Amino acid sequence: MPILRCGRHLLDLSRPRVMGVLNVTPDSFSDGGRFLDFDRALAHARKMLSDGADLIDIGGESTRPGASPTSEPDEIERVIPIVETLARDDAVISVDTMKPAVMRAAISAGASMINDVRALRAPETLEIAAKRDVAVCLMHMQGEPRTMQSAPVYGDVVADVRRFLEERVVACTSAGIAAERIAVDPGFGFGKTVAHNLCLLRNLPAIASLGFPIVAGLSRKSTLGALTGRSADDRLAASIAAALSAVAHGASIIRVHDVRETVDALKVWWAIEKGNEATS
Repeated sequence: MPILRCGRHLLDLSRPRVMGVLNVTPDSFSDGGRFLDFDRALAHARKMLSDGADLIDIGGESTRPGASPTSEPDEIERVIPIVETLARDDAVISVDTMKPAVMRAAISAGASMINDVRALRAPETLEIAAKRDVAVCLMHMQGEPRTMQSAPVYGDVVADVRRFLEERVVACTSAGIAAERIAVDPGFGFGKTVAHNLCLLRNLPAIASLGFPIVAGLSRKSTLGALTGRSADDRLAASIAAALSAVAHGASIIRVHDVRETVDALKVWWAIEKGNEATS
């Protein structure tokens, strides 16, 4: 049985899993400002869990194109109270951060996974993850959030992304992070054009051939807006179509804003493709 070891939790990846997005930020591209209030954030996280999310990904700093950096103290203040509370509920919690101080605080508060858009390249981050029994998600990003969508260029986007992720996996395993604690993310929308994103999605099996679970985050992204002409809050159908395509091409974990609808779509897809009605 394929698993991802997330601290005390073992995430069974024999079927697709859903990661619910919780942005406790004022400026995220889709839901910035909606969940800055602790009670609203907690209620939304618990709603996503009751709707079928297998884990919650909490972010206290926007990584949308053009986003300004958030200080470590501000990010910690936004993220840690919700991590502590959900950890007491025994939820599987991922924290979306690239900062070492936030990683330390989040792990101490009960986070089970570090989701890093810089793939543990910042100083100290690799060592922090290696010393603690948490899962890590290594994402590819060309450039930095403020500039990443300024004319991104690749020789071969699939080969380039695969090479980068392979290098980061080697760095992690060499540092002592067990393979069963590692997931990879091709970074849809992070320094990629619409054509790059579609090419990566189409060729996701090349990334899967690395042998690590793939996390795919396409929910509400600008590529879907470019294809449909819809605004960020009107991309549900497009997001579900992208999620199903990602799973069909080898993704193990789908990072989404709309948990209930995605869970339902995956249940139907799974029953059709796998020939059984089991959903657990």
